[in-house]
Amino acid sequence: MAVETDVQDELRRLRTRIPRLTGSLAATVDGLVLAHDVPGTEAEGLAALTAAALGVAHRVTDAAARGEFRELLVRGALGYVATYAAGTAAVLTLLADDRVNVGRLHLEGRRSGARIAELVDTRIGPGGGRHSDRAAAVRQPPQPDPARRIGTLPVRAPHNGPTRTPRPEPGA
Repeated sequence: MAVETDVQDELRRLRTRIPRLTGSLAATVDGLVLAHDVPGTEAEGLAALTAAALGVAHRVTDAAARGEFRELLVRGALGYVATYAAGTAAVLTLLADDRVNVGRLHLEGRRSGARIAELVDTRIGPGGGRHSDRAAAVRQPPQPDPARRIGTLPVRAPHNGPTRTPRPEPGA
């Protein structure tokens, strides 16, 4: 049985476990579709956008020193898009309407992400995607600049705008 068939079965089971789930997609971190259940949505386009969002999410977690990427949740006016890491080679994206139980979405999304990671890593092998080196590398938090005082931000560019002079108070 191919890995795509096993992943598709996992997506079907996921749909039964989460009421108000409207779609699901498993893809490689490079944006190639492994399996999908996204009626009314172009799976290849969603996989490509998921890969782009994943790249940004990795950069944000790195910049904020929050460790390895785990999940991303986007809320729109009509519902949610949740993306979960599925090992180092795959990602799981879930679409849900606005009345979904977000706690249940996270619980089941994390479980399915772990299951898909097992399937992909045992059949395809871990890594291989553009973010595969992130799991192997141990991230150290950025070291503070000793010349900068605590609580100050680095200055990026001088302020060249007009200076404001205070108005004199009446009667002063």
